[in-house]
This record gives sequence, structure tokens and C-alpha cells, in this order.
Amino acid sequence: MSAWLPVAPCTPATCVEPSRAAVAAPRAVLRLAAVAVLLLAAVAVVLTPVRRRVPAAVVAHWSRWVVRAAGVRVRVTGAAPPAGGLLLVANHVSWLDIPLLAAVRPARMLAKKEIRHWPVAGALAARGGVLFIERDRLRALPDTVAALALALRTGAAVAAFPEGSTWCGRAHGAYRRAVFQAALDAEVPVQPVRLRYRAREREVSTAAAFVGADTLLTSVWRVASARGLTAEVEVCPVVPAGRHPDRRSLAEAAEAARWTPPPGVPHGHQGKAPSKSMCVL
Repeated sequence: MSAWLPVAPCTPATCVEPSRAAVAAPRAVLRLAAVAVLLLAAVAVVLTPVRRRVPAAVVAHWSRWVVRAAGVRVRVTGAAPPAGGLLLVANHVSWLDIPLLAAVRPARMLAKKEIRHWPVAGALAARGGVLFIERDRLRALPDTVAALALALRTGAAVAAFPEGSTWCGRAHGAYRRAVFQAALDAEVPVQPVRLRYRAREREVSTAAAFVGADTLLTSVWRVASARGLTAEVEVCPVVPAGRHPDRRSLAEAAEAARWTPPPGVPHGHQGKAPSKSMCVL
């Protein structure tokens, strides 16, 4: 792995707190079964030509159902433009972030190229329109940016997590600028989205975090067995095309929309926070 790749300091041992209240194991299993049914239904659609004709509203509702099936309440504020090229960017905490962004607006996801080679899942991701990036090859970056810009020019929405790594939810990393170059080249707006998970709708929770050496199975079970977990999705004001002349200033504008870490962020977590706990563009 290349040394330039972003790596979050968050780990399950240092950041992920044990749940104060968990549901009974049978209920957690039922939640996972409901998620599995929804995923199998999506697979059936992806494998047929009808996938290109599924209305965006149906995809958005399905995405929200997946999160709700896992036992997580969803609260969305704000809305994204319903049509036209759009770059969606958000902070990255959990595997739940993907369906949550799709609930804002269905989009082509940007993912690491290793996923393309996963058995079954890789082929399904490719058929579903996922765009892949070779994170450890700097020379491949211009081609990736060009592919993103092409997709945006055709009127598609593209979703990315510019931090390049998952964080615990109480801290965050700096936004990498490459994806913002694609928005500039395609002359499309950027839609910042702020994701936050709360326990019983109060304190910020790390239960949904998928960090460090966490396995997907461990993270999925932690979410399914959590009680009172809420996902807050704040769609911040869009950054219009042409407002920022370069990718640095565009990335900084999108980054400013992220949530401000609460007091008591663990030592060693990095990332510049905006001055107010609000969207600032």
C-alpha cells in the first residue's frame, strides 16, 4: 500500500464504545434477515435489464429501508437537486453511509478498485454502476478523474467520501481534492452531506463506526444489536458550479460543511473543524 494513502487513527479498541443497551439476540438476527431480504431483492434487479428503468424515488426509499431494517432510525434534513450532474460528498463513518447517501439521491458510488475483484460482489458493483479508483497508483488518478467528470457531464450523480478512510464519528479527516477536480472539469455543483450517528437521539455514538481492523461482520452485528441508534443526514446548501476557481478552495468549502467534533475528542484524532456546528459555505 502506498504511503500517501489516508489512514484514520480510529480503531475499534480506542474509539468504538460498547453499547450501553443492546437488543436481544433474536431481534438482532431478525433485523439482519430483513436486511438480507432487501439486499437479495436488489441483486435480483441488478442482474436484469430492468435496473436501468428503476425510478430514483424507488432506489431512495429502498436505501432508507435497508438502514431501517438494521434497526437504525433515519432523519434527513435538506434535499439535493433531483436531476443533473452532481457530486455528492460526505464524511465517512460506516458501511451505512452508502445507503444513506443513496437515500439523499441515488448516485454512482466511487469505490476502491479491490472491490471489483471480490467474488460476486465485485461483479454486482460493476453492473450497478460503481466507479473504481486505484488508490495506490498516483499515475492512475488522472484517468479516474476523467471518468468521474464524464459521468457527471452525462447528468449522473456521483457519490464519494473524500476523507479516503472511515473515522469513528467523533473525529474526521481532511478532504482529498482529486474528486473535486472532476466537478470543476464537468462544471457541476457539489452537494456536501453531513452524516452523524446518535444513541437514543442524544450523544454522538460510535456504534455504527467501521474502522481499523473491524471486520464487516463485527460491525454489522454491532449495528443490528444496538438499541436506539439514529442516523442523521444533513444535506447542506449546494456549492454551485463556478463559485470556486480551483479544487483546493472547492474542497475547503465542502469540508467546512462537516460537523464540528464535540468536546472531549480523543487525543491523537486529527482534522480541522469548522468554527461553528453548522453548514458554512
